[in-house]
Amino acid sequence: MPKPNPAQEALFATAKQVHMFDKSYEERVAQRKDEPVECLGQQFPSDDARRAHYLGLLAEKLKDAEFRAQLGFPVGTDEAILRMSDPPWYTACPNPWLGEFVHVYGKPYDAEAEKTAPYHREPMAVDVSVGKTDALYKAHGYHTKVPHLAIVPSILHYTKPGDIVLDGFCGSGMTGVAAQFCGTAPLPYRKQVEGEWRDAGLGKPEWGARRVVLNDLGPAASFIAANYNLPFDVDGFAREAQRILDEVEVELGWMYETLHSDGKTKGRIEYTVWSEVFTCPDCAGEIVFLTEALDSASKRVRDDFPCSHCGVSLSKDSLERAFESKIDAATGQPWKRIKLRAELIQYVVEGRRFQKAPDVADRELLSRIEQLPVPAELPAIRFPIETMAHGSRLAPKGFTHVHHLFLPRAAHSVSAVWRKASAVPDRRNRNELLFFVEQAIWGMSLLNRYQPIQQGKEGGSQVNRQLNGVYYVSSQVSEVSPRYNLQLKLGRLADHAFQQAVATGESAVVTVGSCAAMPASNGSIDYIFTDPPFGENIYYADLNFLVEAWHRVVTDPGPEAIVDRAKKKGLAEYQHLMHACFAEYYRVLKPGRWMTVVFSNSSNAVWRAIQEALGTAGFVVADVRNLDKEQLSYRQQTSSAVKADLVISAYKPTEALQAKFKLGTSSADAVWALIREHLSNIPVFVQKGAIAQLVAERTPQVLHDRMIAFHVQRSLVVPLSTSEFMQGLSERFPQRDGMVFLNDQVAEYDKKRMTAGELKQLTLFVTDESSAILWLRQQLERKPQTFPDLQPQYMTESQSWVRHEASMELRDLLHQNFLCYDGTGPVPSQIHSALSTNHKDMRNLPKDDPNLRAMAKDRWYVPDPNKQADLDKLREKALVAEFELYKASKDKRLKVFRTEAVRAGFHTAYQAKDFAAIVAVGKKLPEAVVQEDPVLLQYFDVAAMLVGE
Repeated sequence: MPKPNPAQEALFATAKQVHMFDKSYEERVAQRKDEPVECLGQQFPSDDARRAHYLGLLAEKLKDAEFRAQLGFPVGTDEAILRMSDPPWYTACPNPWLGEFVHVYGKPYDAEAEKTAPYHREPMAVDVSVGKTDALYKAHGYHTKVPHLAIVPSILHYTKPGDIVLDGFCGSGMTGVAAQFCGTAPLPYRKQVEGEWRDAGLGKPEWGARRVVLNDLGPAASFIAANYNLPFDVDGFAREAQRILDEVEVELGWMYETLHSDGKTKGRIEYTVWSEVFTCPDCAGEIVFLTEALDSASKRVRDDFPCSHCGVSLSKDSLERAFESKIDAATGQPWKRIKLRAELIQYVVEGRRFQKAPDVADRELLSRIEQLPVPAELPAIRFPIETMAHGSRLAPKGFTHVHHLFLPRAAHSVSAVWRKASAVPDRRNRNELLFFVEQAIWGMSLLNRYQPIQQGKEGGSQVNRQLNGVYYVSSQVSEVSPRYNLQLKLGRLADHAFQQAVATGESAVVTVGSCAAMPASNGSIDYIFTDPPFGENIYYADLNFLVEAWHRVVTDPGPEAIVDRAKKKGLAEYQHLMHACFAEYYRVLKPGRWMTVVFSNSSNAVWRAIQEALGTAGFVVADVRNLDKEQLSYRQQTSSAVKADLVISAYKPTEALQAKFKLGTSSADAVWALIREHLSNIPVFVQKGAIAQLVAERTPQVLHDRMIAFHVQRSLVVPLSTSEFMQGLSERFPQRDGMVFLNDQVAEYDKKRMTAGELKQLTLFVTDESSAILWLRQQLERKPQTFPDLQPQYMTESQSWVRHEASMELRDLLHQNFLCYDGTGPVPSQIHSALSTNHKDMRNLPKDDPNLRAMAKDRWYVPDPNKQADLDKLREKALVAEFELYKASKDKRLKVFRTEAVRAGFHTAYQAKDFAAIVAVGKKLPEAVVQEDPVLLQYFDVAAMLVGE
């Protein structure tokens, strides 16, 4: 390796002077190291002593086979796990001190205190809109992240200072940042939040840090979370990081030198663009993609272009991939991969940027670097290609090992920066430096796509241009220098992001393992905020492998809750894994407390699976809102994924309610206790702008479904029929605008309703019998109408009727669910009220007035609860009779049926414990019908479990 030139030696000397001989800084560090610290109730003479004590204990633990057998234990040697860890606050394996952290710093659940001063919160019924531009949020990237500022309001709402918050799928640790930010938030932010809460009619938030437990299956995620949430010396980090970059510049700067156009001035390379080489299918001539396909004016890849050898018209799809064979220097084995060629260099001379094609000297330099020994730090670890969702993107191009994704120059640069960061003696500072360095791993690999500046657009940085959420080696790769990649990042961290650092001592504990096995005692957690993986959106274990390989500690993908065909995990396996995680959440959460779940997936089946997993674990969903991150992810932009994440608010029932179901039975009294508790946990009034919002959870239909779900998920017989439930609901609880309230909630609703404009109803699409009945109820509650009035509206609304659903005539729907005034006797009050409101000449007329009776004749209306109950009984009898026909049918698949009949039949069969009938009919239905209907899915899943399927 060439010796440093005089200019580099001078730079090195300056770096040493600035970063290594600042006596005042060294003195401050030494003084801090000698300060006594308290940890989990124990006193230590210094932080180093604390660290040595717990590292020794962790080393002993790692020798225990039973300890290593814990669910989700990562794959790595004792040495590698210890090197990542900083116990007891962070361990790169299941944290043995997590339970002790909760015990020492938490407040145990006090059942007696709950009786006199019960904890109560309504769900956080505010749609949150927070962007992703905050410097602290951007301090380290991850595959998906909820901004910490979007989490802060929920933590403030559900907890008090000192409470313990849990996130078992913590990812990059934003829940922890939010929990601690509650105590360090600047005054302007506090005033902003207080103003928003005041406008929303909420009380003043109680500021103060909360403690947090962060868990993730991925060591890479936990490492990011730990470095976000544990305190560190910002000044020391900045100095050491700059020293490392300067030293790497001295040692490897020769690799990034190129001659300027004058033939004598040396420029500093910022990045080199490598192009994939193809062959023409007609003449077999080599096609350098960057040169032939990229339009130099628009900077876009052309749809078609001529072969430079034979002139035939080509497109990228018609090209044939060229390969080159060599000996893999790291493994000594033959290696065949796609052919790549350096085609463009961007470099700097005296502060000005220039571009050039590589000359002979540049290519000789690259060849010389390729002959150097492979750095020891570079992981020569094989990807688990056969079980990777994106293995088919890597292996066909010849990339099967981690080191394959690094060109020789990049391999030496990343290894040098990693080596120097790893050599820093102070463990906490060392981990923060690796937190900084590992962000260059993807961006300095072959995954970094070249993105030229297009016409009319600004920018052009080639830093971290990898395609998110996938391993994809583009046909145009930008190989950047370490300083180009990391220098500006260091400035943003030291001068902006870390100036907002929120971490304080003894406030966070971070662990690696399965969310389904949390070492915390029952009922010890005050609040859960979690953003778990949903379906097959992101393959976290696969994507984390690249960074984890550098740490030499990788995820055990076995317990990963994900739909992953490559790992033979379907929706059923995903739901089972999520149920196990939610059941653990339920166990450790205090009774009556809340969990917030962020959901982001376009699949109805996944959505139903999540709801089913939540319910069978014991949670009751009380509210679903939007969490608008403003900017869309790549997946959201290029698919039909939901454009705004959903925020699910669910609670663990109180001990008093749970006691009513402990004997495995239910009763009418238990049902009404459940409804009262549920109503107390639903927002009383929701307003967006000047418009009042209908709260779906308060509608009788949703309350009925929640009641059914609560019983079925616990394998309890439902003590009330639909008609009995609906009648009891109307007798016991006041209703407003189609919503049900507790007696002490009505006054609040009425008062707030007067200040709002119109009430925005839920948008109804008539697609089946159930939605048709709801639509008719909406129409008739607003205005009783005749059959001729309703028919044209119904015909228009029902055009989207689903194919498998038996079509229903309007007349049949009316006769089965509503009443018609025949013109005899007094006019029903429902019709009388509507006519008096809409017709001046009908006002103040007695109900038996002939003119009023004539106008009211043949109008359909919504019956009062008693008559509605009679209608429901008759309708349910008819629906069950139809279900019997489905049972008796010899068809393997029912092509057309009434879902309402299946619902009624499942309910009757469940009550009679005829679980085999539920399973038999369920198998005859299209899978999507069962998966997307929460009531059917609950009945079917429980029945299948009970019959052993």
